[in-house]
Amino acid sequence: MGMVPALKNGHQFELTGMNSKLNHFQNWPEMAREAKWSASELAKKCGISVRTLERHFLNNMDACPKKWLIEQRQKRASELLCAGSTVKEASYQIGYRHASTFSREYKKHCGSFPTEKHPSKVA
Repeated sequence: MGMVPALKNGHQFELTGMNSKLNHFQNWPEMAREAKWSASELAKKCGISVRTLERHFLNNMDACPKKWLIEQRQKRASELLCAGSTVKEASYQIGYRHASTFSREYKKHCGSFPTEKHPSKVA
């Protein structure tokens, strides 16, 4: 089995069968949608612990799962808005209960409210 770089404390840990199992998953964005953008649900879908998922993401995607999931969720929102969905429709499709909460999160991630980037998508 391969070794990962030394941890901060100087120790190393071996890549387990779990990590090599994770390397075989191909469509992480689809799995994120199916897990409803939740790191714990994504870990369950993969049959691993959240901590193992965190290690995998840090080693392979240079981000923690939560940050990556937020990015994927907002990317999906942008796709939906560009494809013609209203802000309300897009927010519902990516799992927000309230369009206002989605709009705030979108602004945090994208730098502007969805209605500023997609003014015809208000409703």
